Amino acid sequence: MTDLFAFGIGLSTTNPAGDVLETYFPCPLLRPGAALVPILDKLFTGTEGRVEPTRVADLVQALAGETHRASDLAALQALAAADRPLTAVRLETDGPIESTAAAYLKLHLLSHRLARPNSLNLDGIFAHLPTLAWTNQGPIEPDALPAAMAQARLAGRPLHVRSLDKFPQMVDYVVPSGVRIANAARVRLGAYVGEGTTVMHEGQINFNSGSIGPNMVEGRISQGVILGANTDLGGSASTMGTLSGGGQITISIGEHCLIGANAGTGIPLGDRCTIEAGLYITAGTRVTVMDADGAATVQVKARELAGQSDLLFIRHSTTGQIQCRTNRSAIELNDALHAHN
Repeated sequence: MTDLFAFGIGLSTTNPAGDVLETYFPCPLLRPGAALVPILDKLFTGTEGRVEPTRVADLVQALAGETHRASDLAALQALAAADRPLTAVRLETDGPIESTAAAYLKLHLLSHRLARPNSLNLDGIFAHLPTLAWTNQGPIEPDALPAAMAQARLAGRPLHVRSLDKFPQMVDYVVPSGVRIANAARVRLGAYVGEGTTVMHEGQINFNSGSIGPNMVEGRISQGVILGANTDLGGSASTMGTLSGGGQITISIGEHCLIGANAGTGIPLGDRCTIEAGLYITAGTRVTVMDADGAATVQVKARELAGQSDLLFIRHSTTGQIQCRTNRSAIELNDALHAHN
């Protein structure tokens, strides 16, 4: 018996050539316990392949004693009654992604809150995620879209294309407990949305990024970025991701922070930090550090302040000088606003 990294039973959409376009995993498993491994071994021992739905019943019964959400188990049980083969993906280790179904399994692990952003090996994900038209009738390959549109109109059920992308919206696959998402199209599958998080209409959460919760998200959380608990990302605020420009720095924002409206950060922040509205701090931003009496002490590049707590970044309204002072207060989120049960 060996340790198993991840396992999933899902339902795939394929094209006429049999290529997998996407896979839905209602109850993915991360590092299943020793008691489950023999059941999984009996169900499927390869890396990826098809299994008959009737063979999933033993797994459903075994998972009933685990700490899985009842709704996830009910969805898996529904797949066990399917009239077509299911897709099994078995990952012995957390290696680079080698198939579309494996990519979807890892994205599900993130959105099911089984793994936090930056904890999974996602190398190869873009190569194995086809660009698809995401429609009200499911995913369609772009080249097949014109014919599908014509057929849908002839049948009196017009096709609505919501996006053309490699990533679908999260809530078509995973609906985390205790969250509010005002515009579902702005939260991609692979986002980690923690309990108590509110994502407003202009809020955006990319794959492999997220909020620990509770959080208020009115700005953009880029790939790889994590917001600590009780942090507020203000309207149109942004965080610098690790993909653009070949960047290697992972941005994280600690607990009880406030990134003001139209502000942003390109450096990691510790706890209880504030960036005033309209101010974007990058690693090379020249910042004047002020002492407790409001006197300048030294001028540094912002990267030298990365990861520190209790920082207040402001722009002097007369001189335009960017200053860093001691943040004497931490924000508190409205408990009633973030109780979503």
